[in-house]
Amino acid sequence: MQQQKPLYIRRASQLVTLADSSNAPLRGKAMERLSIIENGSVWVEDGTIRAAGPDEEIAAKYQTRMNEAEVIDASGRLVTPGLVDPHTHLVYAGSRENEFEKRLRGATYMEIMAAGGGIHATTAATREASIEQLISESTRRLDLFLQQGVTTVEAKSGYGLSLEHELKQLEAAKELDRSHVVDVVSTFMGAHAVPAAYRERPEVFVDQVVTEMIPEVARRKLAEFNDVFCERGVFTPEQSRRILEAGKKYGLAPKIHADEIEPYGGAELAAEVGAVSADHLLRASKTGIQAMAEAGVVAVLLPGTAFFLMAEAADGRNMIDAGVPVALSTDCNPGSSPTVSLSLIMNLGCLKMGMTPAEVLTATTINAAHAIRRGHEIGSIEEGKKADLVLYDVPDYRSLQYAYGVNHARTVIKSGCVAVRDGFPVHSRKAVS
Repeated sequence: MQQQKPLYIRRASQLVTLADSSNAPLRGKAMERLSIIENGSVWVEDGTIRAAGPDEEIAAKYQTRMNEAEVIDASGRLVTPGLVDPHTHLVYAGSRENEFEKRLRGATYMEIMAAGGGIHATTAATREASIEQLISESTRRLDLFLQQGVTTVEAKSGYGLSLEHELKQLEAAKELDRSHVVDVVSTFMGAHAVPAAYRERPEVFVDQVVTEMIPEVARRKLAEFNDVFCERGVFTPEQSRRILEAGKKYGLAPKIHADEIEPYGGAELAAEVGAVSADHLLRASKTGIQAMAEAGVVAVLLPGTAFFLMAEAADGRNMIDAGVPVALSTDCNPGSSPTVSLSLIMNLGCLKMGMTPAEVLTATTINAAHAIRRGHEIGSIEEGKKADLVLYDVPDYRSLQYAYGVNHARTVIKSGCVAVRDGFPVHSRKAVS
């Protein structure tokens, strides 16, 4: 998308800037400091925020250029940074409604996985799919994310579980980042599960991840992060450490699926290896949470996954009070969280995790941006940052969490161009040569 002329968003009831000079994820009481400007306005040029402040100040500063700009009247509306989803499994094929029914009848997630379902079922479908099919199906999901006000997503591989098919997933994600207006940040997750063929010899598969997959992914520059599912019955803490340290040697920053089913030392490991984030954390220990706080590891919490699996959510309130920077995500995937509704996740953050509306907004903007190392360019409305903005049909940020299950986003601006207007996509593809 190319910026044709300046954009002037005027007179927002609340302009939630989340402006902060620390260039670090917010934690503790700071997660409630939204830096709200009433009757606020934003001036955008060339896809970049040039100024944000009270309308009278912006109007005075750019009065000689008003006739150049496209003007959007935000009167009576809330304006926030574009939302960031820092944990998705965006690229996949197939669906698992049958497993949903099994769980309703009493089967557990790990029982289904052990019987060849779960991640293994999606792996089979994804391996059979062409890269064109993966791109097409994932494009539809990105379109829905965009309508929710999400302007950047992280996307993990992990449904290939072989070098060929992991590369296929990552190549699909790279093409989506090139072609779709939503920015896609890629994470390699070859260690998402132990393939059935290696069930009795998992160390052999770990060797493949470390010696074959990670070097090739790095050589092709297909991912920025390296993730592992550290859980009993999947990868042990020792195996996880080996995989994450191997990724660091090749320039892939560590992330970790940690302590989802039981306390397993994943949070502690995240702190020890300097992970950018530790995700899930439903059963993280007190020691692990404290270690994450001291190391500055972002906790990416996924209340939609707990909701869909009928489990108790992670203790977001306790983590924030302990000084851990918290982000929220959909965990969009076909098995445990088949949703693109970050607005519902925001509701669940309040209703199931004890977070305040302000903390939830911080967790889906600036902290989510830091969870994928993008806090310097997105996640807040500040001069010099990318002009990713959302206009909501409510006057107060608390309404986003008060009216649950409702998408209030009406206008979505991506890199300074209107991508969604009045709730309908108008431009969801990048201008590419």
